[in-house]
Amino acid sequence: MQRQRQLLFGMYMDAMRMDDVIERCRMALTTRRPILLGVLNAAKIVELHRNTLLRESLMECDLLLADGQSVVWASQLLGRPLPERVAGIDIFTRLLFLAHRDDRSIALLGAKPEVLQEMRRVLAQRFPGLRIAYSHHGFYEAAEAGQIAADIRESGADMLFLGMTSPKKEIFLGSYGASLKVPVLHGVGGSFDIMAGLTKRAPIAWQKTGMEWAYRLLQEPRRLWWRYFKTNTSFVQLTVRELLHPARAFRFGANRNVAPARSIISDAQLRSIADE
Repeated sequence: MQRQRQLLFGMYMDAMRMDDVIERCRMALTTRRPILLGVLNAAKIVELHRNTLLRESLMECDLLLADGQSVVWASQLLGRPLPERVAGIDIFTRLLFLAHRDDRSIALLGAKPEVLQEMRRVLAQRFPGLRIAYSHHGFYEAAEAGQIAADIRESGADMLFLGMTSPKKEIFLGSYGASLKVPVLHGVGGSFDIMAGLTKRAPIAWQKTGMEWAYRLLQEPRRLWWRYFKTNTSFVQLTVRELLHPARAFRFGANRNVAPARSIISDAQLRSIADE
């Protein structure tokens, strides 16, 4: 499978469709060669321009995909088109079907303890017999991250899903991904809440028109209105800037340790980035 990439907003993104992504994951399971999945939406593109740890963690991904419809539209406007939106939650769902069908085991990391418990119950109903090799809530101290990584490695899971917000999930994957010995690694953000029924996902029509963010805003207007206003405005500004002066590809910092496949970020750094 030939890999096609587009340089957008300083990041190399993979121009792939959902079926291609799932096939790459299936190959990783067969060969046991880990694949780290990353997704970009408008909010994350805005954030990575000021957050070096998030940016470099995303640069470590084996596949970097367009999670937001606005990113796909921007790529078309900029003349470097991505074929379709490949949403993180849709990858998550497809990989769960794959794990259930092929008797692959999964590991879950993220969400509140009660949400994680409810999601496990939902998964048991939806995918009877699905093997959950490991699970842990996402409200752990930064100092615990190393032990959690060791436990995941010991579980022998075939897939790891992280239901945590950015940039915490990217930092964990970028820091420990290579040591986990898990073939498929995927940060799914708030998908655990949706799978557990705590949050409703936008209807298909809203998703196709790129208005999924607006549907979520309607559910939590007080908490989200300013965040979405600020993020969407910044993304439009970045797109205009990219149209006039395309950004060069970001590079890793000069002080980065280039020896390992993925750099290790200290617990202190993890704690500081999670508190932003």
